[in-house]
Amino acid sequence: MMTLRMALRSIGANKLRAMLTMLGIIIGVVALVVLVSLVNGATSSVTDAVSSLGADMLTVLVADDKGLPVDLQTLERWTLTEPAIGLTAPSVTASVTGKFGAGSDSFTLYGTNAFYDEIAGLKLSMGRFLNSADLKSATRVCVLGYSAAKDLIGYTDCIGEQISFDGVKYTIVGVLSDSESITTSMRSMGSYSAYIPYTSLMRLSDSVTEAVQSFVASAPEGGSVDAAEARLKELLLERFARDEEAFTVTSMNFIEEAMSSITSMLSILLGGIAGISLVVGGIGIMNIMLVTVTERTREIGIRKAIGATRGNILRQFLAEAVVLCMLGCAIGIFLSWTILRIVSVIASGLEMSFTLNGTVVAVSVCFCVLIGIVFGLYPANKAAKMKPIDALHYGG
Repeated sequence: MMTLRMALRSIGANKLRAMLTMLGIIIGVVALVVLVSLVNGATSSVTDAVSSLGADMLTVLVADDKGLPVDLQTLERWTLTEPAIGLTAPSVTASVTGKFGAGSDSFTLYGTNAFYDEIAGLKLSMGRFLNSADLKSATRVCVLGYSAAKDLIGYTDCIGEQISFDGVKYTIVGVLSDSESITTSMRSMGSYSAYIPYTSLMRLSDSVTEAVQSFVASAPEGGSVDAAEARLKELLLERFARDEEAFTVTSMNFIEEAMSSITSMLSILLGGIAGISLVVGGIGIMNIMLVTVTERTREIGIRKAIGATRGNILRQFLAEAVVLCMLGCAIGIFLSWTILRIVSVIASGLEMSFTLNGTVVAVSVCFCVLIGIVFGLYPANKAAKMKPIDALHYGG
């Protein structure tokens, strides 16, 4: 405690110099904590958004059905009888021209069933999605994407209006919300999207048959996507004579995995850059401690002359270096918290929140202690090795 009090007294005697010395540590801590916390906050928000947009969806493409095609009845049976598989839905597309009034544009039509919205994470802004009755009766109804309703129809409150696809009129029963599924956005890029019953698409397009060439599936509530994927592959292998090239099963988890990998690398990169700032701050502390040792040479001589040991001197100057680093670290953490609060308020409209990352704060504290010891050890050792007679005769 006496060593700590002496260190604080020595630092307080030169407040401006101490503050300028700590500036490098403060900047390094702020850079490390703020940058990594911003990346983590953005990652968390984006991951939540991706998860809500069908990131757990399994997509199956059938290349060769071996004469045993997957049909609507097969999908329904798997949904009802396979405990490892949740919901299934056909997901076959066709490119058509949509027309409303005098306007027309290209559309990607999705032929599917009543479960697709739940599997893909679609949300409705109004109306309803497709239902089982639509599928059985091949009803000419459709659910429009938000952008299609806004741009082509002219307004989103268009339930009951009729739009024609390749000359066939369909009644609009629902409109998706502005945040459409990420998978839908990727697949229908460059055209508007709409959803109609699979049986209705069979009548509209000659390329769509009872053999479902593409469908999606999900895990049951509380179940594992990996288990659902494994069971789905097993069923398809049994059906297609163990030919692994007859189909492909893709999990949308790769989006989260890729994002996690990218953000982890980004956090390490930014943390490394901030770490360099801390090292530069440590060099500044070593420099000022060397100056301090020179200025206090006579004090060192007097202390040694009255009985101070080499260890006493070493601890004193090492404590000053560590205290300088820790004060800079404390100020840096406080400034980081303030900056993150301000950024959170500014980004509140983007539904992102940025908070201090406890792990990063702990790493910053440990790194600052390490820097204080490493860069304070040489000046402290230099002071401890002085001979009392030489120190007392110093006239600098």
